[in-house]
Amino acid sequence: MTIFARLMKAIQYIVKKADMVLLGLCLVCTAFGIVLIASATNYLESATQMRRVIIQAAGAAMGVGAYFVLSNIDMEHVCEKWWWLFFLFGLGFIAMLRWFGVGEETTGNKAWLAIPHFPVQIQPAEVVKLSYTVLLAKQLAWFRDNRRMRGLGSLVFPAGHAAVMFVWIYLFSKDAGSGLVYLVIYAGMALAAGLAWYWFVLGIGGLGLGIGLLAVFEKLPTYWLNRFRVILDHSFDPRGVGWQQTRGMLALGSGGLFGQGLFKGIQTQSSDSFSLPARQTDFIFCVCGEELGMAGCLLIIILEFLLVYRCFQTARLAKSSMDALICIGFGTMLIFQALENIGMCLFVMPVIGLTLPFFSYGGSSIVTLFTAMGIVSGVRSRTLPDWLRKT
Repeated sequence: MTIFARLMKAIQYIVKKADMVLLGLCLVCTAFGIVLIASATNYLESATQMRRVIIQAAGAAMGVGAYFVLSNIDMEHVCEKWWWLFFLFGLGFIAMLRWFGVGEETTGNKAWLAIPHFPVQIQPAEVVKLSYTVLLAKQLAWFRDNRRMRGLGSLVFPAGHAAVMFVWIYLFSKDAGSGLVYLVIYAGMALAAGLAWYWFVLGIGGLGLGIGLLAVFEKLPTYWLNRFRVILDHSFDPRGVGWQQTRGMLALGSGGLFGQGLFKGIQTQSSDSFSLPARQTDFIFCVCGEELGMAGCLLIIILEFLLVYRCFQTARLAKSSMDALICIGFGTMLIFQALENIGMCLFVMPVIGLTLPFFSYGGSSIVTLFTAMGIVSGVRSRTLPDWLRKT
């Protein structure tokens, strides 16, 4: 057998093990997103617009490669031996923000790495979601399989892991929004693992009380409070903290049922200061609403739902608790980010800087998402046959 024949056989084997339905959904979402990004950046110079599109497409290509590789790797086996490396990687990669972090001057948020001579910026909190979710699944699976999920230990260790990551992200980047995703991933996985409901009640109550006390004693950043205040009172500071969401609602409302037409949205195609802000990232859903109308927005929601459904369906077929919890974790991540981003665009959720999975511009995000789905695909390739599965 020639080298070329062996290579083709290896490629066929790798592709055969991958979940092609899940990959197809990812590619459809990404292609749709690239079209929206091209429209959202059309008002920029052609070179700048093309750079955005190329980065997103290149990120997707890298992600597809990672998808096929991870479809053939048993993360449970890898984590069994190298779990400590997963944890250290997460802490170390985020800590690099101290030396190479860049971001928003107004809020002090430094969520991206700008490494010298590296062509693009990287968002560590996006990448670390992968190692965090896999390691958290190992922890919860161990407690689920070896101890009752009602004990204090089943709460302290996994919840402590989530809390450490939240604090670590905020300490080095001031990006509470990304840190919040980590907490929600833990909550979704812990619920699926069978953690007693009263721990959730105590946790939510304690969190609410803590936030309330911090607000009373004026220990919370003013811009945090204002972002929540504007949700309750849309007339509050419409030219300041409410500006982004006010413009977003106008864009959505002006699209009607089928929109103003691709590359024809009034705000999307305008370079004036009154136009839609962050249109290729946080407010890509509003771009779709203005140019493709309600029909386009419903298509996005359906595609996101199908991705989540595929993750949860794979969790039901998983051969082990850890594999199932990995799928639940990544599915929870998709749900929360999609709901928060769409809710933000609809002016019912605060702006916390979370992008719409597979649609918003972001090289780190698109590579991370494809890699996460590749891990889910790997779980599906190792599911038990029906006759061995519990009824």
